[in-house]
Amino acid sequence: MERSIFKRIIDFYLEGFRNMTIGKTLWLIILVKLFIMFFILKIFFFPSYLGKFEKPVEKQEYVLNELIQRAK
Repeated sequence: MERSIFKRIIDFYLEGFRNMTIGKTLWLIILVKLFIMFFILKIFFFPSYLGKFEKPVEKQEYVLNELIQRAK
């Protein structure tokens, strides 16, 4: 019985990844860079301004006031 197309596609990529030599190192570098960009930089450079508000209405008012003040 023939395997489904999805199973063959998954097997194709898994087998290709197992046989890589330098590709695994490149993927590791890519994953480390993504981790740095999305987790480390977010912590230090993008503070959560809305975290101090509990209710959604308070968050909406804060955003509205910030947009109005920056537009002036």
